Order: sequence, then structure tokens, then C-alpha cells
Amino acid sequence: MLQAPQRTGLSGPTLIRLLTRLTDADVPESRQSLSDHLSQWLGWTDAIALSAALNTRPPVIAPGARTFSSAEERECVRVRTTLADAIASDTAATAAKRLQPGQASANKPAAIAQAEADYSNFRQRYQSLQHTMETSVGNLRSRLRGMVAAKNGEMTRLAVVDAIMDRALLPKERALLGVIPKLLAGHFERLRLAEAAALALASADPEVEDGADAAAEGAQSPEVPKAPEAAAAPITPGAWLDVFRKDMRSVLLAELDVRLQPVEGLLAALRAS
Repeated sequence: MLQAPQRTGLSGPTLIRLLTRLTDADVPESRQSLSDHLSQWLGWTDAIALSAALNTRPPVIAPGARTFSSAEERECVRVRTTLADAIASDTAATAAKRLQPGQASANKPAAIAQAEADYSNFRQRYQSLQHTMETSVGNLRSRLRGMVAAKNGEMTRLAVVDAIMDRALLPKERALLGVIPKLLAGHFERLRLAEAAALALASADPEVEDGADAAAEGAQSPEVPKAPEAAAAPITPGAWLDVFRKDMRSVLLAELDVRLQPVEGLLAALRAS
């Protein structure tokens, strides 16, 4: 089976390392710190709001607010599991999207026609899953933030800061994550071309190979048997799509982990309170 190109990845989250390995973009590792990046992404109104949140006494919350419990823990697990299952089932459905009987031409097998698949279907499904992740994770984050805000003192301040950062960084997050389907388009095309080249090589003129084999046999002494050669693995037309779908699934799961990081932070704060 075809394999994705192996490249030296950057350090950092799994999503960054996966994209570095799967794409041909030669991006040097940034020397800027996280705070430097944030200073470029936040507008002056966001900076003012953050300053006010960090320097103003947090409001006193009336007693009786809902407290954190195992129910919220289970809800976080449920959201993560539901999204992961959606990614697995959706990419599997896209994977199984083969030509129906009668769609393949008489002189072209369905497997060959499938290998000429259009990337637009994969791009559409990736973008749809991104929208689902953003909505589900955003709702979960808002719910946990409300529970953090129900605490007094620094916990309330943390909830305000998280709300400001969420609002300020969401457009940047959308723009950066929105590039991923475009990056995967190049990986899709490279895998397709690699299999096409391998199939062309495998279907070379058999007479050339037979002549080479006869010459090799004649050059050997009858008393010395010819050493067995390792048989080349057969190439299944369309197998590159299975490789691509597996890589696409891995990237989506890595993106889900990135999107859930603020949720994990709020969870940690609630557990410690």
C-alpha cells in the first residue's frame, strides 16, 4: 500500500506534526513565543477588555449557583466521543463512496474510475466536520465557563478572561484551521499521482522483463541454482484513497484535540476549585 511522504516534522501539537509530514510545505519553526503571537492576534479593544478583566475586582456571585459535578465530566466525555465517532463514520462513508453498478464505463473498471476521484467531496466533508466540531465544542466551553464564572474571586476572573479570548481568537482560529482542507488537497494529488506512476511501471512491456530474466538465467551455472527474488507487492488500483482517508481521519482527530484544549483548561480549573 502507498504510504504518505515521510518528512521531518516540527515540534508541537500532533496536528502541526501531522500536517508537516503530509504536506510539501517547508515551514521553519517559529522563534516567537506564544505571548508574541497573541499580541499580534489581539486587537486594541481586546487588549483593553483583558486589562480591565485582570485589574478589576471580580463581582461577588450570589450563593446557590450550580456546582460542578461528575455530570459535567460525563458530558465532556460524551461530546468528545460523539465527535470522534462522527469523524470515523463520516470518513468511512466518504471512503465507501464508490461508483454504483453501471457508472463505470465498459472499458474502465470501477476501481480505476474510483482512483480518479475528485477531491471536492473530501473537502466538503472536512469542512462540514469542522463546523460540527466548532459548534459542539463552543457550546460545551460556554457551559463550563458559566460554571467557572459562578465561583467567586479568581475563578470568576478566569471565566471573563476565557470569554474575551474566545471572542477575540475565534476569527483567527477559523482562518488557520480553514487552511487545512487546502493543504490536504496537495497530499491527495501526490498520492494519486504516485499510484498512477506505480501502476504504469507495473504494466510495462512484459517482453522486456522476460528478456532480462532469460539473460540472467543464461549467465548462471547449471550447478548453481538461481537465488529466489522477493516478489513485489501487488498494487491495487484505488488503494491510495484508503491511505488518504486514514490520513484525513488522523488530521481531523488531531484538530479535535486542539479545539478541546480550552475545555480541558476549564475542566482542570473546576476540578481544582
